Amino acid sequence: MSEDKTLVNHEKLEAFVTDLFAQAGMREEDAAFHASALVQTNLWGVDSHGVLRVPVYIERFRSGAMNPRPETKIVRAAGALEVMHGDDGPGFIVGRDAMNRAVELAEEHSLAAVGVIRSNHFGAAGIYARLAAERDKIGVAMTNVIPNIVAPGGSKPVTGNNPLAIAVPTFGEFPFVLDMSLSKVAGGKLLLARKRGEKIPLDWATDAEGRPTDDPEEAFDGFLLPVGGYKGLGLSYAVDILSGLITGGVFGDDIKSMYRHRGEPSLTCHFMIAIDPLAIMGREEMEQRMDAFYQRIKTSPMWDESKQMYMPGEIEYLTTLERAEEGVPISQTLRDELTALGEEMGVSRTL
Repeated sequence: MSEDKTLVNHEKLEAFVTDLFAQAGMREEDAAFHASALVQTNLWGVDSHGVLRVPVYIERFRSGAMNPRPETKIVRAAGALEVMHGDDGPGFIVGRDAMNRAVELAEEHSLAAVGVIRSNHFGAAGIYARLAAERDKIGVAMTNVIPNIVAPGGSKPVTGNNPLAIAVPTFGEFPFVLDMSLSKVAGGKLLLARKRGEKIPLDWATDAEGRPTDDPEEAFDGFLLPVGGYKGLGLSYAVDILSGLITGGVFGDDIKSMYRHRGEPSLTCHFMIAIDPLAIMGREEMEQRMDAFYQRIKTSPMWDESKQMYMPGEIEYLTTLERAEEGVPISQTLRDELTALGEEMGVSRTL
């Protein structure tokens, strides 16, 4: 661990962040979920989408850009397909409500989808896919974001790095979870590098004119590059269509950046899918087949025998065990920033 890092107990951190969000006007239950989702993301090792984002969320509550007490509601419906209005609430709360609704519909129809309009940044997509897996469903979660990806050779962003996650219950220690954004790296990685004062690889992003850069500050004002070239670019288009276009929400340039438009709702859209595999297969058979799938991955030979294969979701599980025991590493700068926010907002707990 670097010298500027400090370890914080995850339960203490979660309680502190819960109090911050409650003081910002959120309902206690919503504040607890929002905080838990962020800290859990840190426990997975995805620090770019964890409590690092708390200060900007608080700022957006204060500016009126985010509604701390949204009343989500269904505005369009046809069978197992619905569209939810997020009432400009935090993406974490709106995303939770949408996936929970998709799971309810899947329990009736075996497969369901809920699109979302008028939401905000929802963090790691895996949060919502996992909500479905926790209820024995396959979960698919995606969201559109501001255009921040240039096509190979392009000089202007044409789509966002639109995150996508798929979670499958294994009925074992951890679910299968594929969670990725469709850029070479997530934008949060640039934010983290900027906070740390580190350089970035030249194939991560470009400056504002489309030129490769190793400066995270320039990259944050520039564009990301798609994962897998045109393949990632095409997938990003598809996520924007599902999340923003067919739901009647915004897409492309109509989405607002939470950093560049700090006082305005992001208008972000999501799309949640829930599938009930137990509608077509017994639980015991599903468990056995998922175990066989896992064992096939784990026993796959590697040329470096000191290494091993991991199923998507496994590294996050192992990191959670480690950080739950040792503590969540955050920078001293962030710890000081959170402490100052707590004092300013009258939070009695400390870190």
